[in-house]
Amino acid sequence: MKEIEKAIEVKNVTKSFKLFYDKPSTLKERLVFWNKKKADVRIILNNISLEIKKGETVALIGVNGSGKSTLLKMMTKIIYPTKGTIKTTGKITSLLELGAGFHPDFTGRENIYFNASIFGLTEKEINARLEDIISFSELGELIDSPVRTYSSGQYMRLAFSIAINVDAEILLIDEILSVGDQHFQEKCFKKLQELKESEKTIVIVSHSLDSIKSLCTRAIWINEGKIRLDAKTEKVIEEYIKVCG
Repeated sequence: MKEIEKAIEVKNVTKSFKLFYDKPSTLKERLVFWNKKKADVRIILNNISLEIKKGETVALIGVNGSGKSTLLKMMTKIIYPTKGTIKTTGKITSLLELGAGFHPDFTGRENIYFNASIFGLTEKEINARLEDIISFSELGELIDSPVRTYSSGQYMRLAFSIAINVDAEILLIDEILSVGDQHFQEKCFKKLQELKESEKTIVIVSHSLDSIKSLCTRAIWINEGKIRLDAKTEKVIEEYIKVCG
C-alpha cells in the first residue's frame, strides 16, 4: 500500500522572541546605556514535532498565547524557527491576519490582482478566476471601492474568496472565519468542506470547537509551547474541555 505523502513536517521546532526592557528615551540615555539594554527570552514553542499528511484537515487548539498562531506563521514562512525545521510540500495559501497583503488605498478589484499574484498566479490566471472571486465575496459594487473603506467582515469576504481560488494544495487559516455575519461564515465552512472532500490539506486555528468538530478529523492541542495531545478531534476536544473548560 502506497504511503500517503507528507504535506507538512515539523521537526524539533523551537521559537523564541527577545523582549527588551528599559529602552532609553533620550539621547543622553542612549549614549550612556547603549550596551546595557535588558532582554528576556520568551520561548513560545519548545521543541515540538508533528507531521500532517496530504489531504488531512487538522485543527490547532489551545488557549491564547499557547503558540498556535506562531506555528501557523512559521508554516507560511512569515517567521522562521529559532531551532528546528519546517518542511512543506505543495503550494500554500493562507488566511492569517485580517487584511494582511492588502493595500488599503487599492480597490478590492486591484487587491485581487495584487494578492493573487503573491500566491503565484499569473495575470491570465487571475483574469480567469476574477468573476468567481467577486461573486463568492458578495461585495457587489464595493469591489471597486478602496479596501480601507471595508468593514472587518468585508475584508474577510475578499481575503477568503481570493484564498480559495488560487488552487493551492495547502490552506492555512487563523481565526479569520470568526469575523463577519453568520451567513457568510456558514458559506465559508461549506466551501472548506468541499475543499476537504477534494483532498486539500487544511490546517485551521479556531476557538470554535463546534466548527472544528464538524470540519476536522484530527486536532492538535498546544499547551504552554508543547504538544499536549494529538489525536482524533473528539478525543482532543473532550480532554481540552476537562482542563480548560
